[in-house]
Amino acid sequence: MEHLFTNLAAAFTGWMITLGLSPVWADIILLLVKWIIIITIITLNIIVLIWLERKVSAFFQERLGPNRLGPFGIFQTIADAIKLLTKEDIVPSAADKLIFKTAPMFFIVVAVMLYTVIPLGQGMEVINLNIGLLFFISIGSLSTIALLMAGWGSDNKWSLMGAVRSVAQMISYEIPLAFSLLGVVMISGSLNLQDIVAAQDNLWFIILQPIAFITYFIAATAELNRGPFDMPEAEQELTGGAYTEYTGMRWALFFLAEYTNLVAVSALMATVFLGGWQGPWLPSWLWIIIKTYGVILVFFWVKWTFPRIRMDQLMSFSWKVLVPVSLGNILLTGAGIYFCKWMGWC
Repeated sequence: MEHLFTNLAAAFTGWMITLGLSPVWADIILLLVKWIIIITIITLNIIVLIWLERKVSAFFQERLGPNRLGPFGIFQTIADAIKLLTKEDIVPSAADKLIFKTAPMFFIVVAVMLYTVIPLGQGMEVINLNIGLLFFISIGSLSTIALLMAGWGSDNKWSLMGAVRSVAQMISYEIPLAFSLLGVVMISGSLNLQDIVAAQDNLWFIILQPIAFITYFIAATAELNRGPFDMPEAEQELTGGAYTEYTGMRWALFFLAEYTNLVAVSALMATVFLGGWQGPWLPSWLWIIIKTYGVILVFFWVKWTFPRIRMDQLMSFSWKVLVPVSLGNILLTGAGIYFCKWMGWC
């Protein structure tokens, strides 16, 4: 069962070769099929996540949440999608139209690219890269450019201020986020996500790296622009920030990308700190789903519990707290590895 995905992929490639295709074309077609499956999963998953967050936020605020369209309001997200698809697409006359229209598409493409290296089970990844963790961090940082494009291209001062905030925030928190993962790399000795999962066979890294786990979670919250760090849109002073001028489906693409990023970051956290797809009895793909959704629920809990902080507090917290803490964790991890080898325990 654990190797079903790998066996199916090999069988599909062999079948394509028997049809007369070269191995190169067979691999390209297999890659395209994997991407179609990933995009389908992402789309269906986001419909569930939007409904789930509405229900979770309603629970915290003692409301009912969606409860009219379908059982428990499960069709509300579908109705919203239809509404956004049929709404008028307005492009400001003074906007840089190429940048304005390209920004949401670029944002969603970057978000989907994150799934390239995430192991969705044993042997279940689009591409097994030796530098998978580095690839994830590098691609994720490109979303900053999309938000800057949206703010600049809108020709709106509120949008530009939101974009500038986003650039400052995301660049600042990328540093402790990357540093928090170095301890895991030092222990596992690899940037390959499958190797990192295998290194947690006996003990999850959340036990060995609790400081890194907390640092990563806080930095990831800021990277995702989720509350209480949702400064780039801050409705009370920026009227929507970088998204102010967007309507209809272009506006929806930004939030589709945000939820896509949320799932990817949660899956990475489950992979790096919570043992990934490893677990007893259940199939590997089911374990990664359970752990990923567990992390997502914590993100929901944090957003709907804590109030939004000020921008200066946000920046100070990154540079004055998270960066020193993450550097200290690297030092402690190095000392721990040296002591472990000196004692002959590892």
